[in-house]
Amino acid sequence: MKRKGLFLLLMMTMTVLLSSCWSKKELTDLAIVSAIGIDKTKDGRYHLTLQIINPGNVAGGMQGGGGGTQSPPVTIYSASGDNIVEASRRASSKISRRLYYAHANLIVIGEKLARENGLNPLIDAMDRDPEFRNTATMVIANHSTAADFVKTLTPVDKIPANKVLKTLEFTQREWGENIKLTLQEVIKKLRSPREQTIVGGFRVVGNHKQAQMLENLQESAPEATLRASGIAVLKQGKLVDWLYGEKARGTIWILDKIQGTDINIDWGGEKEAIAYQTVRQKTQISAQVKNGQPYISVHARVEGDIAEIEVPVDITNPKVITKIEQLLRTEIEKELKKAIEHAQKNKADIFGFGEVVHHSRPNQWKKIKSEWSDVYFPKLKVDITVEAYVRRAGLRNKSFLSGIKENQK
Repeated sequence: MKRKGLFLLLMMTMTVLLSSCWSKKELTDLAIVSAIGIDKTKDGRYHLTLQIINPGNVAGGMQGGGGGTQSPPVTIYSASGDNIVEASRRASSKISRRLYYAHANLIVIGEKLARENGLNPLIDAMDRDPEFRNTATMVIANHSTAADFVKTLTPVDKIPANKVLKTLEFTQREWGENIKLTLQEVIKKLRSPREQTIVGGFRVVGNHKQAQMLENLQESAPEATLRASGIAVLKQGKLVDWLYGEKARGTIWILDKIQGTDINIDWGGEKEAIAYQTVRQKTQISAQVKNGQPYISVHARVEGDIAEIEVPVDITNPKVITKIEQLLRTEIEKELKKAIEHAQKNKADIFGFGEVVHHSRPNQWKKIKSEWSDVYFPKLKVDITVEAYVRRAGLRNKSFLSGIKENQK
């Protein structure tokens, strides 16, 4: 009897404590936001562009109705306000559902806004909202507005936001001239008084009006699409420069974020005759202070494979491999040096050299930190050391052209 009484009491207690579905959100009442674009209007207000997912269209592609009409996988809504929250609330007057930001995984900042106002005034609203994900990726629209960017429809990936995220991920892994950063990582950089910030760039390629039309997706070669483009350099939260090519890759290399890339070297009088693809890479940075002057050492070690040879080369010869490795070291050193010199010209320590000095020589750092960006960093001496090794040559020991040359003898 006592057991039954305890069991009954336990069941009653659990019934009282269970929260049930008091905070339930019906899917039919939610407008799921996949991407957010933020621009600056002519009168200085914030213009918010929201990319809303059409669930039925995403599940079954672009749906055709009885009259043969088609609907895109996303719908765009926009509104303006004196701050981000006001713009979001104003946008709700155009939508029959509650804006739901928990699945927003892309934030796009217009270039004009990034240059004139910077990112700092935008962060609080996104960081404060418990529904907003700080793992969302942030990009800056390169030579474009965030509105044009968010409105662009993309082939293959039905949701344009997913196309941007995947492109950034794969291009960083395969090429190394772009970077994917989350909102949380950008906030961490902006808070640091010793570092400047970099953010990945993306741009609309082609006619931005054509990119918003369904007809653009019905072509095998769309006239307009989205493409990863450069790295944005931010100083005190504001966009000051764009990095492309070797400067961009050199920057990513120093930051130890290269996952894979291709390096071409000259051989036998032919330009870029040998292609080398990296497999493993590690960059280490150390600092010293001598007579009040800081010194930085950058050591990069890379291992990779021969990917392609366009001239007759006998890579079974150890001396040939040694020479290839020497040329690779020279090429990598050149890229790292270009990236550092460009950053020093902008007085923007995007590599975190100041942080390295602070951690390794805290006492000396106290004396120089106030003048780090304007005095010490632009004249900083950086010693670059590169180790490059060829580990494999693929399925061929000799180049295809070497075999042809031997057969002709």
